[in-house]
Amino acid sequence: MTRTPPSARTPTHRLRWLLAVGLFVALAGLTAALGHQVTKSSSSWPSLPPSTASLTSPHRGEDRGALGEAGGVVPDGVTVFDDALPAVTHVDPDLLEALREAATAAADDGVAFYVNSGWRSPEYQDQLLREAVSEYGSEDEAARWVATAATSPHVSGDAVDIGRSDATAWLSTHGAAYGLCQIYENEPWHYELRTEAIDRDCPRMYADPTQDPRMQQ
Repeated sequence: MTRTPPSARTPTHRLRWLLAVGLFVALAGLTAALGHQVTKSSSSWPSLPPSTASLTSPHRGEDRGALGEAGGVVPDGVTVFDDALPAVTHVDPDLLEALREAATAAADDGVAFYVNSGWRSPEYQDQLLREAVSEYGSEDEAARWVATAATSPHVSGDAVDIGRSDATAWLSTHGAAYGLCQIYENEPWHYELRTEAIDRDCPRMYADPTQDPRMQQ
C-alpha cells in the first residue's frame, strides 16, 4: 500500500478549505445584498396619505352608531338612481338630476356611478368631524377633509362623493358638460353642481376645504 506523503496531502486539503470559505463568503454577500435590496424597495414604496385609506371610499356601509341610514350612512352598492336612501333622495334635486343624466351617459361606456356619501344629517357630520380630529390629531388638519355641520355642502345636500376610480375619471373628463365639478384637489370623489361650467368649464379647484371661503363661516 502506497501512502501519500503529508507534503502531497496538505495543498489539496488547503485548497478545499479555501474553496469552502470562499463559497461561504460569496453566499453571505449575496444574502446581504438581497436583504438590502428588499429593504430599499420596501422603503421606496410611496406611503399613502392618511386620508387615502379612510376617505377614498368614505363612510360607506358603516353603521355609525345610532345614526344609520336615516342620518345619511350609505351601504355598499348604492348608485345615484337609488330612490329609497335619504343620502340620495335628500340631495339637491338639480344636482341629483345632473348626476343621473351623466350616469346614464357613462353607462354607455360601462361606468356606473356609486355613491359613497351624499346628504348627511348635522349629527352625522358632527360625528365624522370628531372622528377626523381623533384620526389626524388636530382640528386644523381635520378641517382639510371634513367640514363642520354648519358649513358642509353634504349637510345642505349640495355635494355627493362618487365611488370608484373609473367613475371619477369619467367625471373628470365629461362632468363639466353636465355642470358637475370636482371642487377640491385633495378630494377627487367630491362633486358639486356648477351650472355655469356647462358653457365655461369648471372653476379652478381649491387645494382643500380650508381654502374654500364657504368654510370660513
